[in-house]
Amino acid sequence: MVDSALLRRWTLPVLTLCVLAAACLMPATADAGDGKLDPLLRARARALLGRSRVIVEFEPGAEGTLRSPGAIAGRQLPSSLSQVVDVDNQSLESLASDPRVRRIVPDRPAFATLERTGAATGATLVHEQLGLTGAGVGIVVIDSGVTPWHDDLNVRGRQGRGTVVHFKDFTRDIHPRVWVPDTPSDEYGHGTHVAGIIAGSGYDSDGRRAGIAPDAHLVVLKVLDAQGHGHISDVIAAIDYAIAVKDRYNVRIINLSVASGVFESYRTDPLAQAAHRAVAAGIIVVASAGNLGQNDAGESQNGGITSPGNAPWVLTVGAASHHGTASRSDDRVADFSSQGPTWIDFAAKPDILAYGVGIESLAAPSSTLASTYSAYLLDGTRRTGAKPYLSLSGTSMAAPV
Repeated sequence: MVDSALLRRWTLPVLTLCVLAAACLMPATADAGDGKLDPLLRARARALLGRSRVIVEFEPGAEGTLRSPGAIAGRQLPSSLSQVVDVDNQSLESLASDPRVRRIVPDRPAFATLERTGAATGATLVHEQLGLTGAGVGIVVIDSGVTPWHDDLNVRGRQGRGTVVHFKDFTRDIHPRVWVPDTPSDEYGHGTHVAGIIAGSGYDSDGRRAGIAPDAHLVVLKVLDAQGHGHISDVIAAIDYAIAVKDRYNVRIINLSVASGVFESYRTDPLAQAAHRAVAAGIIVVASAGNLGQNDAGESQNGGITSPGNAPWVLTVGAASHHGTASRSDDRVADFSSQGPTWIDFAAKPDILAYGVGIESLAAPSSTLASTYSAYLLDGTRRTGAKPYLSLSGTSMAAPV
């Protein structure tokens, strides 16, 4: 049996030696820049392999192109004093130790908030009796692009002009050796569907599938690729671009049916802060709430609102179902629609519900969605080379409604 007095006599010196040994083993660079790294990046900085795409935020007045070992500088985001950098994980702490750097966060994935209407929303009544059709209003669609030659977005019935008045692609190489003009495209098909919900003329359906504001004009900014993938840095750059062209195209609204996960407060989240700059410029930012209303077991869950819909300055839209009727009596919240409170900030969201189940809008032929959901392609009333419409659900559809 161990003598208790002897045990007490040895315990303190042994613990002291252990603490001193641990202190000696601490990385020497931890104090230099570790506090500037996002928690995920702190873990990656200890990895021996791999690279990370990050957003480097600069101290005011200290921004500039970074030249750090193992780092490849990318797109600059002047409005937020930031720059995209592709960096070797082992160089993260070295990058963070640069005195010009304020903070480093991952360039998180951005994605479409997709799962799968005029009479039920009252839009048809507003068009016919009040004459409000969105005429003269510029709406920015930040999404996967657009198929501008679709009949419902083209010049037919539009007094010689198309709905899409400007297009810019943010998914291409940001430093191309040879400048190539942006050609409207939508390999994924999501942006075309969203554009039709907002401002489709309904030409291929004799007006039956007209958009909510059929006389509005669209500025389409492409941030998602053919698989519906993107980065928040591209979305941030697109938001800042929308602010820059606001007066040229009378931009009143930005529609964001793309989102990212919530990993920090909206007070510091770069995407939420970009949305705040747009609101401060006088633009309404409408964002989808996300499709995390249920867990994998089909049980209702809270806290699934996506970014930037978690920010109080964003009009966040959840999805409801009209069950195929114009009556509101059978409307229900869609099971997939994300519910509040928001993660981290615990704010009440979404702000409003709109129809987002079985929404019939434009199909982009040969796109990923048209191929994946070919069973949901729909005919119009006119002869066309491909089925012109597609039925989809999601808060992606609710936001443009």
